[in-house]
Amino acid sequence: MSRPLARNSSGLRPFIGPAIILLAALAAVAPQIFRGNTCGHDFDFHLVSWFDALRSWHEGILYPRWTSSANFGAGEPRFVFYPPLTWMLGAALGAVMRWKLVPIALTFMLLAGTGLAARALARQALPNGPATLAGCAALFSGYTLYTAYERTAFGELAGGFWIPLLLLFVLRDCNSVASVWRRAFDGSAVPLAVVLAGAWLSDVPLGIIASYLLAGMALIAALLWRSWAPVLRASAAACLGLGLAAVYLVPATYEQRWIDVREATNLGYRIEDSWLFARHASQALELHDLELFKVSAIGVTMIAVALAGVLVSWLRGGLPGQLRRWLPLALIPVAVLLLQFPISMPVWDALPKLRFLQFPWRLLVVLEAPMGIFFASAVWVVRLRWRFVVLFACAAVFLAATITAGFNFFQACDPDDAVWAMVDAFHSGAGFEGGDEYAPPDADNSLIAMNLPEACLTASSSTVLGQGPDGADLEWSADQKSCDATFPAFPHADKPATDHLSINAVTNHAGYLILRLRSYPAWQVRVNGELVRTQPERADGLMAVPVPQGLVNLTVNWTTTPDIIVGRLLSALALVLITGLCLLERKLSRPQLI
Repeated sequence: MSRPLARNSSGLRPFIGPAIILLAALAAVAPQIFRGNTCGHDFDFHLVSWFDALRSWHEGILYPRWTSSANFGAGEPRFVFYPPLTWMLGAALGAVMRWKLVPIALTFMLLAGTGLAARALARQALPNGPATLAGCAALFSGYTLYTAYERTAFGELAGGFWIPLLLLFVLRDCNSVASVWRRAFDGSAVPLAVVLAGAWLSDVPLGIIASYLLAGMALIAALLWRSWAPVLRASAAACLGLGLAAVYLVPATYEQRWIDVREATNLGYRIEDSWLFARHASQALELHDLELFKVSAIGVTMIAVALAGVLVSWLRGGLPGQLRRWLPLALIPVAVLLLQFPISMPVWDALPKLRFLQFPWRLLVVLEAPMGIFFASAVWVVRLRWRFVVLFACAAVFLAATITAGFNFFQACDPDDAVWAMVDAFHSGAGFEGGDEYAPPDADNSLIAMNLPEACLTASSSTVLGQGPDGADLEWSADQKSCDATFPAFPHADKPATDHLSINAVTNHAGYLILRLRSYPAWQVRVNGELVRTQPERADGLMAVPVPQGLVNLTVNWTTTPDIIVGRLLSALALVLITGLCLLERKLSRPQLI
């Protein structure tokens, strides 16, 4: 009877580490389970995206481009520009559970992914025990919990999963006597391409970070291995990974000219505004400085823990693996630290698109797994008695981190931001505020009034719709007499409402129908069957369609622009090439017959 028990115990051993990570992730979201959702900086943005994505799926649109509830029902092309993985995952969770549970479930999944990926990277050089501890340390790191609780930046939180996997595959060791081709394509190139695509499809700053990290680690590995294999592997993975993500990247890049993308790098969102512990005289940056101080303290702590872990492990002779295994990871905290100071400004200016990170401290996502690995390597002890003491102390530290997140990082929801209130606002059709960076060039989101009719007849295309006190949102009502007549929109039986608008009207004079729809070049407008090629611009960015007197049939349809077709074709081609590379790697990884 004892042998089967021993065999079963041995069979369960590989699952103990992952199970501990899952329990740790559950503990990390415990404050939200007991206190409710944390309404962090990006909470409303993500929740609205999930609402609109799920509605589009119900209408048969698998990859929506337009969020119709933004700008109080006028919409915006958010899904063209914000990467799809997290809003699709949030919408999928919303289809099977209550909305107030979706943010908590998604946070749990991303935190668990962070711990499991960091553990997988650590297992390349550490035993199961310290590797699991490394995963927990990454999961409970200050930046991970800050991103989860105070920022609720789900796209960036996914970086805790993608970055360790990228490091795992780009630094994977291989047979030093094999050919360059066999060393490069040892089974790592395909997953590396998928990881890079996943980073870009989760968050744009994360994709930029992952791309430069891939290039840097490949060059360092090439120098340490004295082989071009890491560079060859990384180059192939970069091309195929970007190709896989082309279905999103090509439209997002090409169509930037159609929106006010400058808003993403305005005052407060520039690299030079967020150096470590910086302070500014401008009152406009007062709240920014408070957040910067908090995240700077987190960054300094994480860098100090990582470097101290390297030093202690080196003094103990316990660095994880050979030099070429731990040195690239040890260089990460040094590089992250240097990039937090003005002396690094030439780097930020020289490297393309690096300024789109907006904040230098976003690089802390790269530090989570290496910090966890060096921390675990430094504190792990062989003697079982002292090991329990160490693990108890680590558990206390992780508990303290969770309590800090639950009280200091947790953002209580205002009544209007509570999930139930936002669900009610969504179903009522009232809509929500939009993103300034997704507005048409030179349009002002603050000029869009609430409660607008779907179509408003005016004599002038520049008629102001809506009134309100200074500093408050505008609101339209019929007694303002800004509309000579209003008309409803009708759904089309064969077309989804999100991508189609149809209005039948009888106008008593020629003029303009101002639609509760944001202007965007992908919309095709027809009046009585004739294509409308030009429309006057409005300060609020709404469509102003010229119409004649009498019977008017107006249709607006979302069109598939050429850049979207190009992106789909490139992704399809990349998928074919990845399939071929997968077969090639399987062939090259087979043992050679002598």
